[in-house]
Order: sequence, then C-alpha cells, then structure tokens
Amino acid sequence: MPTTQIANTDIHIDGTGPDTILMLHGWPDTAALWDFQVAALSPHFRCVRFTWPGFEPGAPRKEHSLDELLALCEQVVRTTSPDRPVTLLLHDWGCLFGYQFALRHPELVARVIGVDIGDAGSTAHRKAIGLKGKLGTVAYQWWLAAAWCIGGGLGESMSRYMAKKMGVPVRPDQITVAKNYPYYSLWTGGYRAAKIFRPACPMLFIYGTRKPFMFHSPVWERKLNEQPGSRAVAFDTDHWPMERQPEHFNKTVLDWLAPAGRNEDIDDKSSALPADL
Repeated sequence: MPTTQIANTDIHIDGTGPDTILMLHGWPDTAALWDFQVAALSPHFRCVRFTWPGFEPGAPRKEHSLDELLALCEQVVRTTSPDRPVTLLLHDWGCLFGYQFALRHPELVARVIGVDIGDAGSTAHRKAIGLKGKLGTVAYQWWLAAAWCIGGGLGESMSRYMAKKMGVPVRPDQITVAKNYPYYSLWTGGYRAAKIFRPACPMLFIYGTRKPFMFHSPVWERKLNEQPGSRAVAFDTDHWPMERQPEHFNKTVLDWLAPAGRNEDIDDKSSALPADL
C-alpha cells in the first residue's frame, strides 16, 4: 500500500477515484482493522487510514490530547483530499474522535459511517442502559485507565486480561498499555470538550446486538432513521461487525454509498478479501 507521512504519522492510501474515505480505528486496534474494508472499497474509492499516535508497536506510554488528535485528522484530510470533503468510516474511539472532527469541521465531511458507538454518554443513553450498563461501562473503562496509570508489566497484563474478557479480536502481543490513554483522558477530563454527535450530514450507523449493553440510545437511533439519507443497521455480532461479518458489512456500506464511486461490477468486488488474510 502507498504510504506517506503527515505529522510524523504513516498514512496509508489505497485505491483511486474522486471520493476519499478516511478510516479511523479504536481500542486496541491499528489501521490493519480495516484490511477487509480496504479490499472491498478501494476499487471504487480512495481509502485513507493511519494508526493513532500511541497505538503503534513499541509506542511509549504517553497521553495525546483531543486537540492533537483532531489536528492530525485535519492535516490528513486537507492533504489527501484537498478539493472534496471526505467520508468518515469510524469505530470505537475512532467514532469519538471522528464525530468531534465532523462537528468542528463540517465543511470537510460529506458523510459519516459510524460503527457501534452512537450517542454514548448522553442522558438518553445512560437512561437506556440502566444501572447494570452504567456499572459495566465504569468497570472496564476504569480498569483500562488504571492499567495505563500503572504501566509496566502489570499494566500490560491488566490490559490483556480485559481484552480477553471482552473477546477482542486482537492478538495478545499486540495489546499494549500505551493504547489505553483515551480511557485515562476520558476520566480525567481530557475530553471534556467533546460533544454528543448529532449528524448534520448523511450517516450510516452499523452496530452489533450481541453485547452486554449498547453504546447508543434507541432515541438517537430513531432520530437518525428519520433523517433523510441516513439509516441504522443492526448486525448479529459483537462490537466488531466489520471483522465478524466482513462481506455483509462491506455490502451494506457499498450499497449505502452508491451511486458515488459505483460501477457495474461493484457487487462482484464487494466481498473481496485481502489475499494474505
């Protein structure tokens, strides 16, 4: 894949076409999370992705501010798609950062595809998940924030324990304590400026139903479905629908993105997978 550097970050670019899709991953993934999607989307779109600072192999345990991460997104978008707004494809923490980017720079975002994170933390969401959901949220987030604070071997072991408990589809050796800084920042006020996302542009929301609790409220989903050009789609998966059901996921995304970038053989290519996976 062609790679360039922006703000000391490796940016991977695959595919051609006038429309660009910026793919932002979450915890504890890297840009490789989107391999299945790049294989399906790159024949029709330019796919741009990178690994968040601190999530690279061997990265030091360091906090990265919301402003810093959003500035990186802005640099990437303005460099890779200077003349057209982009489509955002987001998952987990990539949703929080991508949503905030869309709110700050609506002129740079044409469409949003959010995966599994909606209005998490809103009054409606807290009410919907109830006490059990609130306690579950605090438990795993505080655990990972504490692991980041502790660091070292113990912090690493704590992170891998939680990842195993959550069924994370990432190899244990790729789960590092350095990746936990968003949880620490969240609970220490570093993301206080973040706002609940209510899309002003068309949005596709894909979420898994096999979870202890949802990361969006029914009210938010209903309002999204009432917005022209937007829709929510439930998958019979956990938090990672793009990995659990990649062909179904890719077809759902391509169908929603049509006719932008669409050609006659799109259905044949929509289920393509990387040859080395």
